[in-house]
Amino acid sequence: MITQSKQVMLVVGEASGDVHGAHLVKALSAKDPTLRFFGVAGEQLKETNFEVLFNVSQLAGMGLVELFGSMRNIWQAYRILRRAMRERSPNLVVLIDFPEFNLRLARLAKKLKIPVLYYVSPQIWAWRRGRVRQIARRVDHMAVVFPFEVPFYETGGVKVSFVGHPLLDIVRSQEPREAMLRRLALDPAKRTVGILPGSRREEVSNHLPVLLDAALQLSRDAEVQFLVIRASTVNRQDLESGLAGLPIKIPIVDEQRYDAVNACDLAWTASGTVTLETALLLKPMIIVYRLSWVTYALARMLVNVKYIGIVNIVAGEAVVPELIQSAFTAERVVRETRNIMDNQDLRDAIVRKLVALRNKLGTPGATDRVANIAMSMIG
Repeated sequence: MITQSKQVMLVVGEASGDVHGAHLVKALSAKDPTLRFFGVAGEQLKETNFEVLFNVSQLAGMGLVELFGSMRNIWQAYRILRRAMRERSPNLVVLIDFPEFNLRLARLAKKLKIPVLYYVSPQIWAWRRGRVRQIARRVDHMAVVFPFEVPFYETGGVKVSFVGHPLLDIVRSQEPREAMLRRLALDPAKRTVGILPGSRREEVSNHLPVLLDAALQLSRDAEVQFLVIRASTVNRQDLESGLAGLPIKIPIVDEQRYDAVNACDLAWTASGTVTLETALLLKPMIIVYRLSWVTYALARMLVNVKYIGIVNIVAGEAVVPELIQSAFTAERVVRETRNIMDNQDLRDAIVRKLVALRNKLGTPGATDRVANIAMSMIG
């Protein structure tokens, strides 16, 4: 008698989720090589034994207004996944962040009596706290990556486990700074700034021009050089078109992103998971973000946290500068950059606080802990 392979549907909504999803698929495959996986994937998941039903790059949307530009793709993806869920009846649905989309899928899975594991909590503790009741109805197990999330979900009646942060297993540099910079035709003797404009096309278009303006202003100091680090969900052509015609050479890094960040003295980074990756490499940074004014105004009414960068949120203080909306100008970026670069005591203080932040994120092994939870739910 031939036993049918068990199936897992996994859905991610951005580059960081793609990375976590890929590591989870590998961990689950190690525990049961017969498992089959399908759903939404990016570059990292495509390199595993994953059946891609939809590409994550087509789902990217920054905010309430920006999301309208992707609504056709989002609705198409939902219909594809809804049909697959009904026809294949997977043994488990794993949802990674991306709450507006994934919680709708969770509701359908609940109706179909398919268990739901939510990995990397949507940040409803920062806004829409009432949604915890919705999650309690739709999600069977929540695997969270920050310790302060546990009491929040327990109070809401959600079964929750703190698994530690998966980046503790992932973020590490392998190539020395000098070798990385030479390979990019940059000078190891010069101070280096890494530009990480975001993981979505809208983020790149909102952030890159301002950051390049700041780079041009700083380039008058011959001792400063720059590199751009591409997120896996961003087309290289979008970055190349933004860099075209610049009077200075700025290479684009597609691979070995952690080595590239480690080679920098400072990072200019869009708010998001990348700020935590940068923090784990103990690199000072300036966090930037710009939304449409309508989205920003709505967010200000809903959000009840003091900071936007997860580094500052977890630390509970402004460890690194945040330049948001009108504060995000080339002149402010230049000013904050010079302040950090020219003040060794400030740099040392930032690094000490980043070390303390790393210690708050638990111990390595998060992916394996999530895989164990998933295997118990698959049965």
